[in-house]
Amino acid sequence: MRDILRWPDPRLSQKCAPVEDTRLDELIADMFDTMYAAQGRGLAAPQVGVMLRLFVMDCGWKEGRPAPMTMINPLIMAAERVPVVGDEGCLSIPGVTVPVERWQAVTVQWTAAEGDIHMADFDGFEARCIQHEFDHLNGMVHFDRIDPNLRAEIEGKYMEMQR
Repeated sequence: MRDILRWPDPRLSQKCAPVEDTRLDELIADMFDTMYAAQGRGLAAPQVGVMLRLFVMDCGWKEGRPAPMTMINPLIMAAERVPVVGDEGCLSIPGVTVPVERWQAVTVQWTAAEGDIHMADFDGFEARCIQHEFDHLNGMVHFDRIDPNLRAEIEGKYMEMQR
């Protein structure tokens, strides 16, 4: 288990470096353990203080359909340009959900933990989760995707809760 960084930790605003080392088994296992313990469905490496382009996700485990995935150096190759607004939470900003517009579907290329390169299409909640975690790799949180006035209001409430 690892500690999850809380926003506004400055590391959550930094772009991550590409993964070059293939010895990631311990980090990946720790990230899954941390994500499940925190009741999350996705966790990006920078959320645990590791500034590398990697995330784990399991969008079905809460419904009894576990499908754990590790995406190393992911690239969003294409997006179905149908915007869908949905409420998103974030393990680095606990207790706060915000309405975020995301693409309905994405095509992603990534390297799996075993080193194989994959490309697949994702839609619905999986596409949303991938886009959310991908944002973390680029130094963004869901606050960065909402109206500035709404952000100021929600941020203020969040900071009050942290005191």
